[in-house]
Amino acid sequence: MDDRTRVAIAGGGPAGMFLGLLLARAGIAVTVLEKHADFLRDFRGDTVHSSTLTLLDELGLGPAFAAIPQRRITQVAAQLDSGTARIGDLSRLHGPHPHIALVPQWDLLELLADAAAREPGFRLLRNAEVTGLLRDGASTTADDGDSPGGGRVTGVVWRDRADGARTGAEHTLGADLVVACDGRWSTVRDAAGLTPRAFGVPMDVWWFRIPRHEGDPDGGFGRASRGQFLIMVDRGEYWQCGYIIRKGADAKLRAEGLEAFRARLAALEPWLADRLGDVPPSFDDVKLLEVRLDRLERWHLPGLLVIGDAAHAMSPVGGVGINLAIQDAVAAARILEPALQRGGPVPESALQSVQRRRWWPTVLVQGFQQGAHRGVVGRILDEDAFAGPAGPADDELPLPLRLLERFPALQAVPARFIGVGPLPEHAPRWARR
Repeated sequence: MDDRTRVAIAGGGPAGMFLGLLLARAGIAVTVLEKHADFLRDFRGDTVHSSTLTLLDELGLGPAFAAIPQRRITQVAAQLDSGTARIGDLSRLHGPHPHIALVPQWDLLELLADAAAREPGFRLLRNAEVTGLLRDGASTTADDGDSPGGGRVTGVVWRDRADGARTGAEHTLGADLVVACDGRWSTVRDAAGLTPRAFGVPMDVWWFRIPRHEGDPDGGFGRASRGQFLIMVDRGEYWQCGYIIRKGADAKLRAEGLEAFRARLAALEPWLADRLGDVPPSFDDVKLLEVRLDRLERWHLPGLLVIGDAAHAMSPVGGVGINLAIQDAVAAARILEPALQRGGPVPESALQSVQRRRWWPTVLVQGFQQGAHRGVVGRILDEDAFAGPAGPADDELPLPLRLLERFPALQAVPARFIGVGPLPEHAPRWARR
C-alpha cells in the first residue's frame, strides 16, 4: 500500500492514540501506525491520572471509561524500617477525580481506538512497523546514521508485520506531518538523526506479579529498606510489583537464582512470605525495565515532530511518564490544528511552539526525578552505605516525611504533582463531545 495522509503518527500508545483521536475530531486525515496486532502488552504503565480522567470527561468518554473494571489510588505511602509515612493524599485534589485509576493500558487504548474509528478521517494500521522516513523523495532508516537537516520529512516507510516481523512487505505513506510517538527506543527519532541527552540513573526495575489476599493493604505504596526498594500497586486480584535493582545488576541477580530473590522479598515484606513458594514461577515472569532518563534538545525538524517518551524518556519515579506524554499530545493537537486546517506543509514555527509549551513541565519533572534518584533511590540501593549496624537515625523518618505526617495538608503538593502535573492540558473546544 503506497498512499498518503495529512498526519502520520508512529506509535499507537497513549500519546499516539490521544493525538490521533483529537486530530480526527478536527476533521483532519490522520493515520496511526501501530507495530503490533493488538495493544496487549504486560507491565505497561497502567495508571490513568486525575488530569487524564478530566480529559476523558471533556472528550465525552468518561462514562465509557468508568465502565471499565478498575482500582483507584487515593493515598501514596512509603514504608521504611523506621515507620510508614503518607507521601501524597490525592483526595485533597480539587475536581471530579481526586484519585488515580488503575486499568490495563490496552483497555484505555481500545477505548480511544473505538472513539477515533467513529471519525471519518481516522485510520489505525495495526501490524505496521515504521522502519524509516521519507525525506524529499529519498528515505532514511534508523541504521543510516543520518543527521538533522537532511531535507524535509515527507512521510514514513513501514513494514507489514502480518507478513512476518522481519520479512513483511514494505510500504510508504506520504504525509504533510509525521509525529513520532514510538517511545523511548524511537525508530523515527533515530532515523531523523536526533540524539537525546541522557542523564545517569542508578536503577533498573523488575516487574512481576504476586497474588493479593483478602486483608492485604489497599492502594499503592513503596517499601524501602537497607539496600532494597519494592513498589506494590493494588490491582485487585494481584499486586503489580516493581523491584528496584541497581543499574546493570540484572544478570548478576538472576544468576543468584529464584530462591535467593524470593528470600529477599520475604525478608523485605514478611507478610508476603506465605505466597512466595512458587512466585514468581520463573525468571521469564520477571520483566526487566531498563530505566532511562533523557531529553531531546530539539523536538522537531521540517515535517517532523517528536513527543512523549520519544522526546523525553522518564524515570518510573512518580509514575508520571504517561501523563506527560498525553499532555504533549493534547498540546500538539491544539497548537497544530490551525496550520493543519490551512493545508500544505506545517510551518516549523508551529512545531517549535509545541516544544516551547511542553519544555518547562518536562524539565521540571525530570529535575524532580533526578533529585529523587540522587537523594532517595541511589542511597537506598547503595548497600555499602548500610555496612555498619543500624543507628538511632534509622529509627526516625527522614525530615521531609516527618513534615508531611505532621502537616497533612502538605500532602496535597506531591499529590498534585503526581496526579495532575505541573501544566495540565485540556481538550480543545472542537474536540469535545
